[in-house]
Amino acid sequence: MATYIARRLLQGIVVLLAVSMICFIIFRYMGDPVLAMAGKYATQSEIEEVRQMLGLDQPTYVQYGRFLWNALHGNFGKSYVTRIPALGLILERFPATFELATTAICMSFLVGLTLGVLVALKPYAWYNRLAMAGSLAGISIPTFLTGILLIMIFAVYLGILPPFGRGTTVTVGFWRTGFLTVDGIKHLILPAATLATYQLAVLLRLTRAGMREVLAEEYIKTAWAKGLPPRKVIFKHALRNVLIPVVTMTGLQFGELIAFSIVTETIFQWPGMGNLLLTSIYETDQPVIVTYIMLAAFIIITINMVVDILYAVLNPKIRYD
Repeated sequence: MATYIARRLLQGIVVLLAVSMICFIIFRYMGDPVLAMAGKYATQSEIEEVRQMLGLDQPTYVQYGRFLWNALHGNFGKSYVTRIPALGLILERFPATFELATTAICMSFLVGLTLGVLVALKPYAWYNRLAMAGSLAGISIPTFLTGILLIMIFAVYLGILPPFGRGTTVTVGFWRTGFLTVDGIKHLILPAATLATYQLAVLLRLTRAGMREVLAEEYIKTAWAKGLPPRKVIFKHALRNVLIPVVTMTGLQFGELIAFSIVTETIFQWPGMGNLLLTSIYETDQPVIVTYIMLAAFIIITINMVVDILYAVLNPKIRYD
């Protein structure tokens, strides 16, 4: 296991280097931030002064080498717009995005797994057919439309949930959370439900397909023939063998929700990393963009490694030598 983890860490470092190089090269030629910072009527001398101040007068490889060296020390440069460290800007928004993604993935995993098992046990019941139709709608409807519909129903017509913002938050150490206030939880429900809708539908259909396949296996028939309780047959023998692809998909979805929930955060004006990324793209704030993508790649790599380790927990036959 230790050898496997070390190998995955080495692979992760190589991936991060590749991501950083690609992002740096792409955004290096995306636009000139000097013109935006110096102003429309800046003279040539003023433009050159700003360029030297940002270090953009150096060759590209020098800028990239300086970026890597600073990144190893936790310094990803300062925002061209706010002149605040880019990593600090992103980490300030990280708690909001993490809480939103965590709530959404928990909702989708618990509800999707439960409905998937129930639908597989009685696939021809009318309520299970209704659940499958709902899952198809959840996959087909775009996220932005789901968010707008939820706002219209629960915020405009019923008036029971707030339509935007994060609500009241409290600071615990360095973490600013909305989990500890009623208002914060109310503001969390609609955006989390919007994010969870598509993920829930995917997990439901994946669990259903896996359960129907496993329930037809001989060892499940043997377990029924032995007179084992239904709960033990379903959850211990059948569901456990279905969990590996479900956990894999959940891990991928979790990384995606943390890194790329831009549309949902924009619709609900959620003060997370997605909103910051969108603003940075509009302002050509390259340090923030590159830092964001580097952090997103790190999070996704870490989650995938944790998921791979969970395989050995779910299935004792899997061993990493």
